[in-house]
Amino acid sequence: MQELLFPSNTMVVITSVETDGETIRVEARCTASGAYCPACGDWSAQVHGFYQRFPTDLSCGGRPCVLVLRVRRFVCSTPACPQRTFVEQAPGLTRRHGQTTERLRSTMSKVGLALAGRAGARLATHLGIVTSRNTLLRRVMDLPDPVSTEPRAVGVDDFALRRGHVYGTVVIDAETHRVLDLLPERDAATLAPWLAAHPGIEVICRDRAGAYAEAADTAAPQALQVADRFHLWQNLASAVEKTVAAHRSGLRDLPLPVPEPEPVWETSPGEAAGRDDETDAPTGKFAERARMHHALVHALLAQGMSLRAVAQHLGWGRHTVQRYARAASWQDMVKGRKRQLPSKLDPFKPYLTARWAETGGRVTVLALFREITARGFRGHYSIVCDWIRRDLPHQEGFTPPPPPPSVRQVTGWLTRHPATLTEEEKLHRKAVLDRIPELASAAELTSSFAEMLTTLDGLRLPEWITAAKTSGLPGISTFAAGLEGDFDAMTAGLTTDWNSGPVPVEGAVNRIILWNQCSSSLAGRGLALCRVTSRCSRRCTRAGDRHGRCAVRTQRSCRP
Repeated sequence: MQELLFPSNTMVVITSVETDGETIRVEARCTASGAYCPACGDWSAQVHGFYQRFPTDLSCGGRPCVLVLRVRRFVCSTPACPQRTFVEQAPGLTRRHGQTTERLRSTMSKVGLALAGRAGARLATHLGIVTSRNTLLRRVMDLPDPVSTEPRAVGVDDFALRRGHVYGTVVIDAETHRVLDLLPERDAATLAPWLAAHPGIEVICRDRAGAYAEAADTAAPQALQVADRFHLWQNLASAVEKTVAAHRSGLRDLPLPVPEPEPVWETSPGEAAGRDDETDAPTGKFAERARMHHALVHALLAQGMSLRAVAQHLGWGRHTVQRYARAASWQDMVKGRKRQLPSKLDPFKPYLTARWAETGGRVTVLALFREITARGFRGHYSIVCDWIRRDLPHQEGFTPPPPPPSVRQVTGWLTRHPATLTEEEKLHRKAVLDRIPELASAAELTSSFAEMLTTLDGLRLPEWITAAKTSGLPGISTFAAGLEGDFDAMTAGLTTDWNSGPVPVEGAVNRIILWNQCSSSLAGRGLALCRVTSRCSRRCTRAGDRHGRCAVRTQRSCRP
């Protein structure tokens, strides 16, 4: 029993073990001849008295264990010591003013770190540990700070605590991807002192912000500045979007290719009618449930069961079974379920119908929208557009032209990998590049930069900058000129493996933003979000910063 309960503690000996129902009572005592005074540190062997301590311990074999520890109170041998008497402690088992054993405290700390307060308390109950979520949080907060090493490579990026108003700076370790510090501003005056306090930094991964470049030049001239490839591609995509926007007029009358029609197969009238019924069949969760219930009720009725017997068998109401029995098809249970709500367009529908008939359907929707707006309509353009396309008859043989591609669509066709484009998108992309030569040049420059970015062939950067500047494309030419101002960092970003990337820095930024949003939503209810547990708690601590868990994982963790 001694080796089972106290395998590594030779200063404690078990005197008796008893069982009381499901509870195991273990009595033990300390075997040391004396103890050191906690105030003056002198050794004392003069016993003042005895008493029993009942520290809470882990369960033994799935049964609750009550530990009764007989301890001695010693008299300090130093007359000038303010501590007249003191109690001996069992090393590795108890501590001063502690009500739990050290192994139970360690177990609770591990559970709190792994599962946070609420989930940890539920697991502790199954392990035979009676505790609360706040106790688990306190055990996590009592843990010492982890040993931090001097960072060699860091990633720097800004984040918004309040977009457009309050910004800060997050610094992470580019090797371990752990958050090192959060700075209150995103300027050079805030980052420079932090870099100066860490002279061992050799690599700084950053975006193209001038403030971070200035801080790195001033406080860490020995460090290699690396332009983050994620931000480089993000800036290029913005430049391509500006180029496409400058040529949006050429997209309006673009003859987009029409895909070949599907071959028409010969079908019998019965099959065609059945196919039309399936095409017009309602969809959704209610429709699927109605289909299943209708088939079930009619199958039971076909077996000769009455309506009342079917209702008792299924546990439904008799009137519900009656409605399914009277319906000839399951579609009848769904049709007419949605109630038509009044629309802002209802008073103007007669006028729109008359104007559509006068012009033979050749009037534009925009013109009709302006006419009814002048007559008092206060709805949105999309309401008019949807109703006209759905309810008004179109001219025979007239097919409205498809809408031209938007700037964002064309930008995606130029910046996405060709393998991710669908066949239709490839046809549209080819039509755009054939119609607008400037966008063809932009596509070629984008592809060459993407190849240089993925293969880390940064030696081709001067050649690419020259070609981009001479192209005269708005957006891309400006982007190329900006690369010359930070050429060394751009070359390092396109030739070395150092990269903060979207996973470490941007992931940390997203977690910080989510934590700030959850904290703001809870402030009105008198609650706070724990940085350690990523859950709501009435105690908001900074212990999570010490253990690398300084932000929430999901907003669904935010609950009182």
